Amino acid sequence: MSICPVCNGLREVYLLCTHCGEPLLEAGRLIDFFDDYSPYMEIDLMKLEDGYPDTNCGQKCPHLYRCPACHNDEVIFIKE
Repeated sequence: MSICPVCNGLREVYLLCTHCGEPLLEAGRLIDFFDDYSPYMEIDLMKLEDGYPDTNCGQKCPHLYRCPACHNDEVIFIKE
């Protein structure tokens, strides 16, 4: 079983917005935004439904990063 270093607080990722260059803020796992119950569902099962082929084999964890300046959202894949 692989673990995401960002989800588990082992690492922080510093990224800049591709539109304005401001630092992005980590907003959490992308699958947590699907519906009201998705944060409580099994992570591996939710990765089967997220639409990204690389996430269901336990190699990448998609995270949502938001820019506070221009409100741009970016999905960043974190290596597990």
